[in-house]
Amino acid sequence: MAQTNKTPDQAADDARLEDEVAYLAKRHRISPAIVREIIRRIGSSERSAVEREIRKGMMRR
Repeated sequence: MAQTNKTPDQAADDARLEDEVAYLAKRHRISPAIVREIIRRIGSSERSAVEREIRKGMMRR
């Protein structure tokens, strides 16, 4: 597997994003993979936007 060299800023952003994913997954009792998929689909990792999409999905259930 090829390694990519990341700057410390990129590594910090990745760590922050993973912390946010873990927080949202635990808060809404869903899989972190679902949170990542929502972030990828909407194109934003802004917490309010992600939570809005999670609520939309839960209303469909």
